Amino acid sequence: MNSVYSVFKFLVGFLLAIVLMAGASVAAALYFAAKLTTAPERPVFPNDKTAVQIAAGAKSTAKASPVSTSSDASSPKPLEPGTYRALVTQPIGLILRDSANRDSNRIGGVGYKEKVVVLEDSPDKEWQRIRVEDGNREGWVKGGNTEKVEGE
Repeated sequence: MNSVYSVFKFLVGFLLAIVLMAGASVAAALYFAAKLTTAPERPVFPNDKTAVQIAAGAKSTAKASPVSTSSDASSPKPLEPGTYRALVTQPIGLILRDSANRDSNRIGGVGYKEKVVVLEDSPDKEWQRIRVEDGNREGWVKGGNTEKVEGE
């Protein structure tokens, strides 16, 4: 009778250990899954206008913003046929590349809600050639991450 009781205690202890290990594994998996689903910070490139504004400070940005807005509103550059103005809709910004290829060189970045001019689409519509409105930066970005601005 004593040996049956010992075997029963062993089996209960063994099953309890398996249940605890499984519960800890599920808890750890859920913890890491929650950590991996958060969006990473927006990449900052040395030639980004927003990075320069942040470095200059909020006070100088406030002064420069109305001046640049009024000059843009008073003299918008005419667009070439087949082009249109758009805003970047990707929350982390876009990587500007020198050709329509994922393996091509990175030549800069475009920030979230930054105004761009879409010059052309690649034949497969996977890439767009853009020009940033606030400068003379031009390159290719992944398609579907811009939204056409109506009325401009």
